[in-house]
Amino acid sequence: MCGVLICSACGAPSLRYKYEVNKLAAEGKFERAANLVESKRKHMYGQRDTLLYELDRASLLHDAGQYPQSDTLLADAQQRITDSYTKSISSSASRLVINDLATPYYAADYETALTFFYRAMNFLQQNDVMSAGVEARRAVFFLDHLRGDKKKGYNDDPFVQYMASLIFESTGDLSDARIARQNALNAYKKRGWTVPQFSVPKDAADYGEVIVVHTVGQVPLKKSQTIQVAWHRILAFANSPVENEGSVSLEVQNAITAGLMGSAVTVAYPVLEPQLYHIAFSTLQIAGQQYAMQPMSNISELVSQDLEEKLPAMWFRLATRAVLRRIAAVQARHAIESRDGKNGSLGWLAEMVMDVFGAAIEKADTRQWFTLPAEVYMTRAFVAPGTQDIQLLLKDRNGNMIGTHTFENIRVPRGGRIFLHYRSAY
Repeated sequence: MCGVLICSACGAPSLRYKYEVNKLAAEGKFERAANLVESKRKHMYGQRDTLLYELDRASLLHDAGQYPQSDTLLADAQQRITDSYTKSISSSASRLVINDLATPYYAADYETALTFFYRAMNFLQQNDVMSAGVEARRAVFFLDHLRGDKKKGYNDDPFVQYMASLIFESTGDLSDARIARQNALNAYKKRGWTVPQFSVPKDAADYGEVIVVHTVGQVPLKKSQTIQVAWHRILAFANSPVENEGSVSLEVQNAITAGLMGSAVTVAYPVLEPQLYHIAFSTLQIAGQQYAMQPMSNISELVSQDLEEKLPAMWFRLATRAVLRRIAAVQARHAIESRDGKNGSLGWLAEMVMDVFGAAIEKADTRQWFTLPAEVYMTRAFVAPGTQDIQLLLKDRNGNMIGTHTFENIRVPRGGRIFLHYRSAY
């Protein structure tokens, strides 16, 4: 009974709940979506996943224009991310006993990098360039260390680096801007993404610069996939040590040798479900002049890459748990049969109950920062200083215009720059 109570708390935000939040976001009702996240905090997140709740709600509040509230959540989330690095090792053992949901949510590296972007943009929307500069500095510090620790996979973020370079230019830190810009270009080439090309006029000081960030769509959602896997495949996973997961236990090795396994086992693991959205990109229009929005980041690709990187360790833990539970079920049957050999049916019943219990508590870890956009586009436009109406022409994948968004009465300073942001999730 104690185990059931423990496992009942090991859940993740449901797919139905994610659909409901995403529907509101697609309708542009970001504040209502953020309020829904708040109302479901205890039921969908709980104490263990406070970090996840803060991330999900913070990006929606940012898109709703509630920048101070968004920043408060992101600041707390960043502190939790920092604290989690010292706790992850000590809490990892429970993942081998219960399931991957038994530990608090640990942000993926790309999610950590995006917290710096969102905080910086929150400050920029409040005309606090110096605070944005602090976040830019923290972002490049994090990414520098990540490059040193990881030689492959996600170990840098070209978009976050590029944004940091722009912010450093705005704060007058030109040396740091050059370094961040070069890191961004290197990271774009490494990922195989298109390197953004923005032209800056020689007389830029006579103009005002408008930087527009357009975040598009919704990232793929993690959902649980259940399949039956032959025991010989499970044993292969359990007997294949994964970095940072340790080696297979002696108990598992003995089980393999003794041939205690059945023919197959039902397992659950996370897969990605793409989310459809109609607005694929946009064009900026100011005083009749149009400026192409360039792709800056494919967050959906980062989500997919992160899951791909984590799957070997997930399968190792899943396989080890399956083997240990099968051992426990067989041992329960043997214990009852040795005590009361005349009634072997009780032993088989005990084994069946243990198998059912093990299957019930095995759940796929489908947690993610799911309120993120799928893609990021940006442009840099140098225009005449003064008050301007700035319009985004929203287009589908065929280039057809299917909507507009207008930033009204925007004051563009001579020789300065402003940052604007718009999210379309439909």
